[in-house]
Formats: sequence, structure tokens, C-alpha cells
Amino acid sequence: MKVTVRIGEQTPTRSLILPYDKSLGDEAVELYERSGRNAFDWQRFLSNAMLAMNDDGLWTHMDFGYSVPRQNGKNEVIAIRELIGLEKGEKILHTAHRTTTSAAAFNRLLAILEESGYEEETDFRKIKATGRESIELHGGGRIDFRTRSSTGGLGESFDLLVIDEAQEYTDDQRSALMYTIAASPNPQTIYTGTPPTPISSGTVFTKMRENALYGTSENLGWAEWSVEKQSDVRDKDLWYQANPSLGLRVSERNIQAEVGNDDIDFNIQRLGLWIQYNQKSAISENEWKELHVDTLPKLKGKLFAGIKYGYDGTNVALSIAVKTEDEKVFVEAIDCQSIRNGNGWIMHFLRNADIQKVVIDGANGQVILSDAMKQSRLKAPVLPTVKEIILANSMFEQALFQQTIEHKSQPSLFQVVTNCDKRNIGTSGGFGYRSQVEENDIALMESMILAHWACAEAKEPKKQKIRY
Repeated sequence: MKVTVRIGEQTPTRSLILPYDKSLGDEAVELYERSGRNAFDWQRFLSNAMLAMNDDGLWTHMDFGYSVPRQNGKNEVIAIRELIGLEKGEKILHTAHRTTTSAAAFNRLLAILEESGYEEETDFRKIKATGRESIELHGGGRIDFRTRSSTGGLGESFDLLVIDEAQEYTDDQRSALMYTIAASPNPQTIYTGTPPTPISSGTVFTKMRENALYGTSENLGWAEWSVEKQSDVRDKDLWYQANPSLGLRVSERNIQAEVGNDDIDFNIQRLGLWIQYNQKSAISENEWKELHVDTLPKLKGKLFAGIKYGYDGTNVALSIAVKTEDEKVFVEAIDCQSIRNGNGWIMHFLRNADIQKVVIDGANGQVILSDAMKQSRLKAPVLPTVKEIILANSMFEQALFQQTIEHKSQPSLFQVVTNCDKRNIGTSGGFGYRSQVEENDIALMESMILAHWACAEAKEPKKQKIRY
């Protein structure tokens, strides 16, 4: 009786693969399998996608990223890509966060070459110096292995840039490395890693994923094996969903042994969960400064007000947002005062400003202010749900990434925005913000985010037509 062995899902749970008609993927896999190793179907899928070519013979995906939980064999895919790159005469730079990872990649590719029948000196030469390993095929390409730094790679030129441990890839490192492939007639960058943990320092991999799955992108490919939200660590169906090599090189027993007290870590490392925040970097000064405008832009329509009562019941903040003629959103903080001062100053503003919508958050004050607005015969405010708060934060982050926000660099707002961390909201990967500096009240930033959300979501009122 034949026993059917269950294996992990061979196609990504989420992906962005641009259309293509031809690829060097099959040729690359055939070259790899001369070593006696066998590529799994999911590894073939990724190899075909990243080695896809357009009608001009250029890479369909100039940037390609993929995320796979640990020990599934994602680095074998990189080896396949590097192997054919060497055969085609490419100059390659393989970078990693740690020296041990870089050395392991060197040893892996070297073993594949030797297992495929390549002989040192006759077919290739190698340099095995810790942190600066290299392999060069005679009459072919060359690959250098390096540990990343903010200056590594400067002054050198490559055709293929590999970003191993991409979850740790920082903006400074990207600035140092991105120009190393600028002179290549057909450059490509490959990113491979796992979802960032709360202590990961990188931001580039997360932004790349967001751009692929939620933004507009050109020449960009992405694939991941993951769960959408924090899930039951004992759900074996999810193990197979997120681990393509389960049943092939990873066993249920080994995964069972990984189940412990840290459910979040298991979700990230084994189920591929993207928790949507990075505790070392939320919004940098440069990111916020890039949205600064020297003069007030041309505005259109009414104002949108966001009001946030702080979690500790100390302060309440008010901010506004308004659309600009170039379809961006201009934001500004009005004030952040002690709740002891009452709501008089807020009511004065709401009665005298031309406001289309008001959003109020904070259980310790929203009902009282809502009642006061009703007594003043003002339009009823929006009291957002947790789901809507998560959406507001997500839309704000996307607007930062797409640079559709404008502001005039108010010092109070600048201090809060550029000194904040992210925090989890709910169990579905949602996030909010918290202040890194005790004296900065995050309520000011949160009121601005509420105003931005109301403004960005609003549809322009239809003009009334009068016929005689």
C-alpha cells in the first residue's frame, strides 16, 4: 500500500510576479542539479520568476524579494541564481548581516561547484579569507562575499547584488550598496530573509514588501510564505501553509519541538508572520523632513479634525488635515492641553472653523465631547472602532512611504513623530504608535493621524445643480 507523504504548500501565499514569456530558470536548475541536489517545486518557481527576461533580454524583475521561514532552503534558491550568474559571466556581490552567514553562503556555493565536477585551479579559483571570500570561474564570472556595513561596496561595480538576511538591511547600507550595480547594463538585486522580529534593525525589506503588495511598483517581484495574522502555533495546517519544505527537508516532529512559550516568535520565525512594526526604527527625521513644505500649499475643500484623548487621562490633542490641489494631504497640529482645562478650547475651534468631519478617539473623553457637540448642534463626530484605528495608522504609514503628506515642520509635532516606536494593536498584525520620550505625548501624533485618515478617506461633496 502506497503511503502519501504530505508536503508544504509549493506556491507562495502572497506574491507579485510580473508577466513573462521566457526565463533562464530551468537552465539554472539543471546546472544546480548536476551537483546531485534536487530543487523542490517552490525553489523552481522562485528561480523561474527571478530569472525571467523581457523581449530585450533584460531581467523582468530588477528587484526581487522573497520571505520564507527558517530552515526551508531559501538559500539554495540564491545558490541557483548565483551559479548561473557565474556561468554567464556576471560579477556578483553577496552580502549578509553576519560574517558567519556570509561564510556559510561561500561554503555552500563552493560545495555545489565541487559536487558538480568543477575543480579548483582547473575550473575556478577561490579566496578564503574570513569576511572577504570570493570565487572566480576561469572564463566566467566572479562572486564576492561580504559582511554589510554603511560603507561596504563603495567604489566597486557589480551586475548582481544579493541581500542575504534582508530583514536586517538598513537604509544606510542600502545607500552604500545601491550604486554598486548602477553601471551594469542589466543589473539585478535579490533580497532574501524572514519577517523582521521586534529587535531587527532593518527597514528596507519591510518597505519593499509594502511597495510590492500595497503600492505601485515597476520591475519588482515579491513572494512570501506566511500567515496573515497571529495564529495558533499548534495548527498543523498552518505549518504546511507557511513552510514549503515541510515533509521534504523539515519534519513535523522538529517543528513540534520548536513550540514553546513565545507564540509571537514562533509566528514570525516558523509561520512567516509580518508583525508590521520595528522597535528600532519607526519614522526617521529624514523621512519626516522630506514631507516639509516651505510655503502653505494651495488648499481645497473643508478641514478634517482629529481629536485624541491620551491613554493616561492627562492630555487631549487636536489636529487638522485638508486636501491640497495636487491631491496630497496637508496636516497641522492645533494644540495639546491638559484635560483639566476642559473642552472649551476645542469647542471654540470646532464652532468657528469650516470643518467637514470630526474624529474623536479616547474612551476617557470622547463621549463627553460628543455630547457637547450635540448640544451645540454641531455635526455628530466619528467615534472610530479598533479596526478603523488600525486602518488609520496603516494609511498614514502608506502615505509616508508614498510621500502624499505635507506639513510645515511644527517643532512639537516634529519631536513626537521622529521619536516614536510602533506597538501592536489587536491580534491581526495591526499597529499603533508610542513615544520614545516620556515628556512627548503621543496623543498629538495620533490626533494628526486621525485627521489624516478622515481627510484621505473623504469623497469630495457633489456640487448641487439647480435647474430652472
